[in-house]
Amino acid sequence: MNEKIQRKIFQYFNKNKIENFVGVPDSTLKHFIDEGLKNKKIIIANREEEAIGIGAGMILANSPTIMFMQNAGFANSISTITSLIQLYEIPIIFLIGWRGYLKDDAPEDEKIGQIQPKLLKNMGLENRILKINTWKKDCDWALSKMKNNKPVALVIRREFLD
Repeated sequence: MNEKIQRKIFQYFNKNKIENFVGVPDSTLKHFIDEGLKNKKIIIANREEEAIGIGAGMILANSPTIMFMQNAGFANSISTITSLIQLYEIPIIFLIGWRGYLKDDAPEDEKIGQIQPKLLKNMGLENRILKINTWKKDCDWALSKMKNNKPVALVIRREFLD
């Protein structure tokens, strides 16, 4: 997703009362993260499980939070997501950078990229892939799910190689 839209996505969530943006940096989400850093709203964690713990605590303190991470980190966090976030219906939005979506992406990203949609489906985690024409509608969908105590995922395809 291009720079302009990623920045708009951050601004949109910020305007819609998301107070915290916690995660592990990913170049797929670099413009989203940069916008958050400029607004002093980003909390960087060392690992995705750590970010999920921080974010869950913030949500339980009634401070709406979005988690950002790449899909490999998401896969590493499946146990934390299923046994904490889903089990206790902690309303969090996962913003996932989809590495391995491109055919010529790094070899270590290809396998996880191929199975990313299946992982989300098998976990029963409702999700949407953000697109230039529908991102605002999908963000509204995620915000409505959050209000109903449902965790969801929004996926941003990696459309460039670093």
